[in-house]
Amino acid sequence: MSTLTKVGEIRVGVRKTPGYSRGSASILAFGVPLGLIALVTLLAPLLPLPGPNVQVLSAALRPPVWLPDGTWSNPLGTDQLGRDVLSRVVYGGQLTFIIALSGMVAGAVPGILLGLLAGYRRGWADAVISRFVEAQLALPFILLAIAIIAAQGRSLTILIVVLALVGWAQYARVIRAETMSLRERPFIVGLRCAGVPTWRIMLRHLLPNLAGTATVLATLQMGTIILAESALSFLGLGVVAPDISWGAMLADGRDQLTMAWWVAALPGLAITVVVLLVNLLGDALRSRFDPKKRSF
Repeated sequence: MSTLTKVGEIRVGVRKTPGYSRGSASILAFGVPLGLIALVTLLAPLLPLPGPNVQVLSAALRPPVWLPDGTWSNPLGTDQLGRDVLSRVVYGGQLTFIIALSGMVAGAVPGILLGLLAGYRRGWADAVISRFVEAQLALPFILLAIAIIAAQGRSLTILIVVLALVGWAQYARVIRAETMSLRERPFIVGLRCAGVPTWRIMLRHLLPNLAGTATVLATLQMGTIILAESALSFLGLGVVAPDISWGAMLADGRDQLTMAWWVAALPGLAITVVVLLVNLLGDALRSRFDPKKRSF
């Protein structure tokens, strides 16, 4: 009886593994601040902020409010043209999030579908797709971006296409490996034996089982895309004025670092915080979806 009781206690303990609550708490802890930041940037036109491109030359390079000569009219100071830094950080975050989401989706859709096709069909399809993935991963991203932008010109659409090239190969490689494992599961073998069409197996049965992996990848890729967009904008290959992004603000403020550090430091801090939250959220989602990590 004592043995049965102990076994029962162990089973109850497994059902109530603390990792589940910790995983959910971590997702909320990192997801809520990230969502609030995104919401504030998306609601920028409704906030009582001056226009991000309104120039007041008499107030140029005004310091933040906590420094001497700072005023509450410009809480985070102004840049070299007298534009309000707080307004530019908020509006710049709006475009940064839009670019990150668009680039993530543009890379995720083809990457997931190609990885699914390669992992399930195997054979020549797997060989061709794998060679494209290897070629993509072997190319330096910056050189590829310079070549595309030099040939097509700078625009928001071209920038999103370039950023999509950052992630599709990673999606294809990971999804291919997961699909190769799933295709040998009994329920997939049974569907094949029952004569279910290949496209139906892939889209109705395999794809939902890959949703957790794809979600984690997409979350982590958002941080990578934000950094890539910032790097391209800093090099003059990204967002075109009068559009604003955090990377473009870094580029605008690099010449004033010694006398007005806040012009570049504050958008840099915004990039750091958002990318850190995105990566921590991705790790929390991975712990939530991966059964091997739920007890940690």
